[in-house]
Amino acid sequence: MSTSTIDRRVTQAVAQPVLEIVLPVHNEGGDLERNARRLRRYLDDCFPVETLVTIADNASTDGTWDIAQRLARVLPGVRALRLEQKGRGRAVRRVWSESSAVVVAYMDVDLATGLNGLLPLISPILSGHAEVAIGSRLAYGARVVRGPKRELISRAYNLLLRGALGSHFSDAQCGFKAVRADVARDVLPLVEDQEWFFDTELLVLAERRGLRIHEVPVDWIDDPDSRVDIPRTAIADLKGVWRLLRSRGRIHGVGLNNHRQVPAESRP
Repeated sequence: MSTSTIDRRVTQAVAQPVLEIVLPVHNEGGDLERNARRLRRYLDDCFPVETLVTIADNASTDGTWDIAQRLARVLPGVRALRLEQKGRGRAVRRVWSESSAVVVAYMDVDLATGLNGLLPLISPILSGHAEVAIGSRLAYGARVVRGPKRELISRAYNLLLRGALGSHFSDAQCGFKAVRADVARDVLPLVEDQEWFFDTELLVLAERRGLRIHEVPVDWIDDPDSRVDIPRTAIADLKGVWRLLRSRGRIHGVGLNNHRQVPAESRP
């Protein structure tokens, strides 16, 4: 195996999780400890099902991996995984593909999305009413604090997806998503992108396969220290849209068991 694909793990023994949440991180040493502790505390105090938080470090070059290892040693319900290649999609894909949880999710480490949206996010999946759930900053009822430039870019991008690809979801890039784990393992092999377009491609392919996507309006506050390179990301997204446009109709729900019920003991 190539050294570029070898990962390293630090894991505490935890009960079988119903929900596994991935925090994909790259050079997030400044925010990681504070926000991982905040998330774990919220889950321990407020959540009705067993949960696991996985910090997925994709090729950080600062102290992020050291912090992740330490958190995994001292916090029950937290584990750390190191990948030697960069890419948010790559990190999320790796954890979701190997998870033993019933539902897998991911959220941005800045916790820009209000944590009270977590239970509404996963409840439709656990109840059997959806296979995919996404946070939306553009749905009715969302409360969003961000600059006009990012608001315009977000709305224009999602309008492009609707016009070019016929998508029906309102917010492809909100870093707050959940999928039934067995469904994720079906769809992930079809997703080619390993970086920021991963989210959009996952949702477009899910729609093409007839999966039900539930949207949750979220409270969201823009991170002023965002590391996203907007021009580079925009170009990559346009290339991804063109690739999906060319493949329209080729990937649909073929033998997908998308209406299997979640076991009753896993429902909140």
